[in-house]
Amino acid sequence: MAETRRFPIAQIGRTVGLNGDLKLHLLTDFPEQFRPGATFHSDRGELTIAAYNPRRGLVRFEGYDTPESARKLTNVKLWSDEEATRRECPLGEGEYYWFDIIGCTVLEGKTRLGRVAEIQRLQGVDYLRIDTDAALTEAGLPESFLIPYIPRYIVSVDTDAKTIATRDAREILEAS
Repeated sequence: MAETRRFPIAQIGRTVGLNGDLKLHLLTDFPEQFRPGATFHSDRGELTIAAYNPRRGLVRFEGYDTPESARKLTNVKLWSDEEATRRECPLGEGEYYWFDIIGCTVLEGKTRLGRVAEIQRLQGVDYLRIDTDAALTEAGLPESFLIPYIPRYIVSVDTDAKTIATRDAREILEAS
């Protein structure tokens, strides 16, 4: 049986108030999945949301209704998997899940620049961290570089073929 890939979607912060509320720091673009009754994986087992206040960024979990019990969840990460994400977080036209982008081969024309290793969000912009193709690193180029995920550089994405076509990304690589 294949292992299910999990990825973090939130980190639980400090306790707030007297009812076991906790700060919730989102690591996802889909806050709508956090609602009463929703269950998430964590290092402490399954956690089910009893109450959620998106305006204040507060969450309370079933069975953790005092500050003392809730404090045990401070710094715990909530995890999701691909199946749950596809079910709970529908995409719009031209949108992609990060887990579909990671692993894609990055091409500029016929040149293979490398493979997407991870995605980093810096000041509201997503950057693809590319592990540079071995042929290019052997030619003296850096082992990795960042491409902003904006139309200026990203021409097209084909998650079925696991490829991303770029323009001017080689210039970024050469300047890195």
